Amino acid sequence: MTGHSEGISAVGRTWWYDPTKRLLDVVLAILLLVVASPVMLAVAVAVAATLGRPVLFRQVRPGRHGELFELVKFRTMRPVDVARGAVTDRDRLTGLGRRLRATSMDELPTLWNVVRGEMSLVGPRPLLVDYLNRYTPAQARRHEVRPGITGLAQVRGRNAMPFPERFAHDVWYVDNRSLRLDLHILASTVGAVLRRRGITAPGSPTAPEFLGSIELPGQGGADHDAPDGPDDRTASLGDLTGSRGAAGQWPAAGWRTG
Repeated sequence: MTGHSEGISAVGRTWWYDPTKRLLDVVLAILLLVVASPVMLAVAVAVAATLGRPVLFRQVRPGRHGELFELVKFRTMRPVDVARGAVTDRDRLTGLGRRLRATSMDELPTLWNVVRGEMSLVGPRPLLVDYLNRYTPAQARRHEVRPGITGLAQVRGRNAMPFPERFAHDVWYVDNRSLRLDLHILASTVGAVLRRRGITAPGSPTAPEFLGSIELPGQGGADHDAPDGPDDRTASLGDLTGSRGAAGQWPAAGWRTG
């Protein structure tokens, strides 16, 4: 797997990719913050009226190389209140919160994380810190790049996609990232938001918790937090996603970065 990944890692990417992407991130994020400022003000007022203050949700998430940063979004849930029965995500998620999530407007403050250099517009989504010791070595490679507001997994299924498949998309992006692919993902994100598909996982108002994966022999140690059972296993990236065609090609969509 390592040799195959190294063989495709340079597809469609040159030495100037990283600085150029960073420049585009900053310029586009600042532009979007300025253009969206009236919408953000209206959302902030609506959140304050519905949920009270603070209007922003802040949570520590792991970024590139696992470095921690504070993610900022609009609040969409009420605080946990056992007395009132507001314990689960389903209980706490408000009607306004559902609409914000459906339109991705809760993500607008996250553009500030992009300006600060903690995130990128495109990359694997930043998940919970608790997940860091639950990844397989292959899955952990999603942290080799800055996390993104949107990514390949988000335009292919978002929260409706099982975690192993989502992580396989993330690692494929790490190995094949290019400006052309980034622009393709950004353009596809518009359609994904308009279609409002994959906002929640099946049977969940948000997304289920990732409990970890048990690796097959030869892939490293087993994750002791993973569920027991023969079906709760994670194979190699190729096994998860199907056989690749030519280097840099994602069979499901026929996308090439070269």
